[in-house]
Amino acid sequence: MIDKDIRKQFPQLDRELYGHRLVYFDNAATTQSPLSVTDEYLRMEHEERANVHRGVHTMSQMATASIERTREAVARFINATSTEEVIFTSGTTDSINLVASSLTETFENGDEIILTAAEHHSNIVPWQLAGRFRRLRLKVVPLLSDGSLDLDAYRNMFTEHTRFVSIAHASNVLGTINPIKEMIAEAHRWGVPVLVDGAQAVGHLDVDVRDLDADFYAFSAHKMYGPTGVGVLYGKRDRLRRMSPYRGGGAMIDHVSFDKTTFADLPYKFEAGTPNFVGIAAFAKAIEFMETIGVKNISAHERELLNYATEQISQIEGVKIYGTAKEKSAVLSFLLHGGNSFDAGTLLDKLGIEVRTGHHCAQPLMERLGITGTVRASFAVYNTREEIDLFIAALRRIAPMLG
Repeated sequence: MIDKDIRKQFPQLDRELYGHRLVYFDNAATTQSPLSVTDEYLRMEHEERANVHRGVHTMSQMATASIERTREAVARFINATSTEEVIFTSGTTDSINLVASSLTETFENGDEIILTAAEHHSNIVPWQLAGRFRRLRLKVVPLLSDGSLDLDAYRNMFTEHTRFVSIAHASNVLGTINPIKEMIAEAHRWGVPVLVDGAQAVGHLDVDVRDLDADFYAFSAHKMYGPTGVGVLYGKRDRLRRMSPYRGGGAMIDHVSFDKTTFADLPYKFEAGTPNFVGIAAFAKAIEFMETIGVKNISAHERELLNYATEQISQIEGVKIYGTAKEKSAVLSFLLHGGNSFDAGTLLDKLGIEVRTGHHCAQPLMERLGITGTVRASFAVYNTREEIDLFIAALRRIAPMLG
């Protein structure tokens, strides 16, 4: 059971909106940060604001040490083999773009990339852009009625032209937790590498990249109690070494001349320019926060909240839930009387309930579901059953207005 004192580390939650107690249920978009993270961010700004990796002076060396400690923390958290496999990016989107841009340089016309019908736009558009100058074919794994993937269809998609698989660990709309380990093993039987979009998983599940045997794993700090503008791309060392840099600039070079440039060793080869070193340093505190509680404890708490919320919302007339797979993350998407999600979200906001509305950057999924969007409530470690009661009471209040 999660200690209720955890909420004391999030004073931003202790406020009112429109005369109502704030209930923050938009955690799948961005989680709040505990004081340890924001304090570290300010400490870095006040004490170690100096460019990293280039300076011999003390402040530069201190800042460099701070972000390298975060790299070590990330490697430990996901069980990477080495810190060389941890690339800092601006977020999951940037991480996927890096792989799509660099890896597809060797692809040929007619090569195939397997995605799923529930992907975020960030795991669709980069592959389309990468195929602008090559006729790459996107093959899409269909969904079953409960929001889980059709694994038989997935297994039958592989051909001699399949070059890559890129799939979400968990759906940001349906909450479905995909059987990633099994899907990776199937791809590897065909000699095909796999990227996992872990944005909706790594803050909620115990992720071990070596156990999964993932070739690449991408995620964002701001979805796991950390700062915005910080992301991670994990990649197996041998694959990263064979890939060309995504961007060129300072810090990622070994030697530059007008005739030829050689590149730095991993991980710096993929980290051109000045990184968000203040945010990266603060990210270590977010990892520490999660490790102190225990990811398995966080997951159990969120599962209890999801089950309770699902049970309560199912009793409201006119509610339709989207995503009913057995294995789900703490995401609850629904519509009231089939109405407009924006209207429901606006009314809930006036009652202090912060949820997400719209297509959630998953328009192909919405087309598959035959709707334009959903209301999405998503839970985190600091949420409570009492907040769900307030949420359900608010839904009961606005339901007649939308019927």
